[in-house]
Amino acid sequence: MNHVAPLPEDGMTDDEIIAVLRAYRADDVPTTGGRTTAYVYDSGLAGLSELGVRAYEVSQSVNGLDPTAFPSFARIENDLVAAAASLLGGDERTAGTATSGGTESCALAVLGARERWRANGGEGRARLVAASSAHPAFRKAAHLFDLEYVAVPIDATTGRADVDAMIAAMDARTALVVVSWPSYPLGVVDPVEPIAAAASERGIWCHLDACIGGWVLPFIREAEGLPAIDLRTPGITSVSVDIHKYGYSPKGSSVLLHRDASLRRWHWFSTADWPGYPVVNSTLLSTRAGGPPAVAWAFVHRIGRDGYRELALAARRTVLAMAEGINAIEGLRVVGSPDATLIAFTDTAGDESPDVLVVADEMSARGWLIGSQPSHSGLPTTVHVSASAVLEPVVPQFLDDLRAAVAAARELPRATPDANLVAFAAAIDPADLTPELIASALEGLGLAGGGALPERMAPINALMGALPAPLTEILLTEILSGIYTPQRD
Repeated sequence: MNHVAPLPEDGMTDDEIIAVLRAYRADDVPTTGGRTTAYVYDSGLAGLSELGVRAYEVSQSVNGLDPTAFPSFARIENDLVAAAASLLGGDERTAGTATSGGTESCALAVLGARERWRANGGEGRARLVAASSAHPAFRKAAHLFDLEYVAVPIDATTGRADVDAMIAAMDARTALVVVSWPSYPLGVVDPVEPIAAAASERGIWCHLDACIGGWVLPFIREAEGLPAIDLRTPGITSVSVDIHKYGYSPKGSSVLLHRDASLRRWHWFSTADWPGYPVVNSTLLSTRAGGPPAVAWAFVHRIGRDGYRELALAARRTVLAMAEGINAIEGLRVVGSPDATLIAFTDTAGDESPDVLVVADEMSARGWLIGSQPSHSGLPTTVHVSASAVLEPVVPQFLDDLRAAVAAARELPRATPDANLVAFAAAIDPADLTPELIASALEGLGLAGGGALPERMAPINALMGALPAPLTEILLTEILSGIYTPQRD
């Protein structure tokens, strides 16, 4: 469709506005029904979307910048923190902060740990120690807050953090250690207890990243007779958990929990040193929208503990059924042993096996969105599924389509990057890349001009996985930059 003028001279009518927004959505992946297995989490419960619209309307004009003017914001935040704490081992000492998402929750933990380390006499540049499978939010936070990021190789067989290697990486400059519950790529739980205990012995802040698992793993581990991992675990200092993942709220809602309020204060910012009003912020934002927390509050109280237990166990049954079905397909295998509601699989790399990236394309052609993940840390190239509760009844269809996708992929060539191009790229210093060279590279990939991505992503994903990471990062940045550039008629 034609692009709307940057700022129309005359306002549009309500019907025109909704028509344009619906047209913009026409090319989006579906967000209900379970066929999009990344980015969105669908409970399948009737009426939640309508409730969310109503809850947002009530609080859409609330500004969380000043809870003395809008005490409703503080009440909602306190309720969300209490709900998360009740799932994750909190007690009367537990303090927390509602944030805009998992990245902000993780970033605040990094900031708080750095500030405490400095106040306790840390010298030089603070370090953040994490397994290579830890979420990139921690790399981003280390970059923003100037910590040295130490990525410790994971066990290539299990995909879990290596306990001995993690402990060996801790030193006097380590301000924070991160453990994942579970890690995103394979959905496996790190060995939390020994790593947290070692961090505690050294006086190091240990953060449990439960952004994707915190709303499901407590129920799964209880049902499977496994011990709880949470704020009661010795050595755990803080926990992040997203309500907009398996809390099933729309985007914009996460919680950061601290063992006690003294730890939370390290990431707060305050200043009275200017002519305006004194500013006190508990998050990276000053003005905070009231709508998303209100919607999260509505969803949490509508679903309730029993409802979340049912949803968590349904998603768990889904992953176990998928793992069994995938392992039964010749040429595919599940990587690692999924502990939660996430799963990754690859091809067996034999002469007769399908290319898993081509399989992903074939699944896309059949209406499924599954995420591709490049090889890393000794792990093979995989495709990833985050299983929502709504996916359980369509697992048989998923497996039928996967078998058909595998059969089709066997008839197609593997997505193998040109060896000369990869060798040439490996010799390039990213600092020497000019805008012209980058534009030429994108044109060669068919990605110039910010246009739509090709239907077949396997060749591009294979090439990106084969290139040095710094070069891949530059190219992907330019691709997204083109997408986020206004198009003029």
